[in-house]
Amino acid sequence: MPEESDSPTQLKEWFDAARYRAIAKELASIAPKFRGDDFMTSVLDGLEGRSLMERVHQCAVAVNAALPGTYQQKVRALQKLAPRIGHEFVTIFLGDFVATFGLDDFDFSMDALRFFTVFGTAEFAVRPFIVADQKRALKTMVKWSADPDEKVRRLASEGSRPRLPWGMRLQALVRDPEPTAVILDALKDDDSLFVRRSVANHLNDITKDHHDYVLQRLEGWDLEHEHLRWIAKHACRTLIKRGHPRALKLFGFGMKAEVTAKLVASPTSLELGQRLTLNAALTSTSSRSQRLAIDYVVHYVKASGGSAEKVFKWTELDLPAYAEIELVKSQVVRDFTTRKHYAGRHRVELQINGQRVAETLFVLS
Repeated sequence: MPEESDSPTQLKEWFDAARYRAIAKELASIAPKFRGDDFMTSVLDGLEGRSLMERVHQCAVAVNAALPGTYQQKVRALQKLAPRIGHEFVTIFLGDFVATFGLDDFDFSMDALRFFTVFGTAEFAVRPFIVADQKRALKTMVKWSADPDEKVRRLASEGSRPRLPWGMRLQALVRDPEPTAVILDALKDDDSLFVRRSVANHLNDITKDHHDYVLQRLEGWDLEHEHLRWIAKHACRTLIKRGHPRALKLFGFGMKAEVTAKLVASPTSLELGQRLTLNAALTSTSSRSQRLAIDYVVHYVKASGGSAEKVFKWTELDLPAYAEIELVKSQVVRDFTTRKHYAGRHRVELQINGQRVAETLFVLS
């Protein structure tokens, strides 16, 4: 998946004229009757106006129009193409083809998605099948959770996430996450971090609608087990940032911090693209050691003049009795595809074990 720091131009250029020509050349060698000129006309007409995901979809549509044969024959040709593409994200158009044209051939299409995910990911493409027949799709995905290939096992979890970024929202699973529990239970001890991360992200999705459901499950886990503790903490990252008492308690951060704190921002005035540095000074007022989850909260100015807060993880530490500690954190203030900055006074708060204990500000010009 793309990183937040990637620009829209970088992402769109994964599907450019050169990429389409390379795909056309490979398909022509696989299927001699492939109409390469028709394919290129379809993908290039209006190319500049299309977003990344629109370019992905248009590639699938153009392949369908230019590649002769039945649906299953076209899929078999694309299966020969998959290992030749050489770019994991670009291969998602193969799954898009299946999702767009294969819903009426359910079992064959699900098997095709299992094949294609090994070369990139079919996490977006499997979702229309879950919407069309959730019970049938999840029955197949439970089998995938025991597959020898980690990418197939990950697809079982990632493809069924209720709120997968960039993907179709699975409203039925947003309302009731229980149907995927068997998949998550099968994968929570997986040897692959790639798979375990997906389990954690899946659970984090669920916390946004059913946090008590997730916490009840996690409280029954053996969190002395390294893999399980990592999944549980990553799954609860949103709840911890929000200062949810039950989540904080689960990881030993349930006590209110007994500290005095000071937070300083420098420089106090900066421009977009410059680095902001935060310095926090903590002094324990307790006669015992304290387990602390430390975050900082930036209140970003919005276009309307109001503000919207975003919580950033800083660190976790054990603060000895009456100890003093200084912490430093810095970040470049720049626009992302998901966040645009506006001029004005930005308040920053220091959060410890869910409590806001100090604040500062900087001015963005």
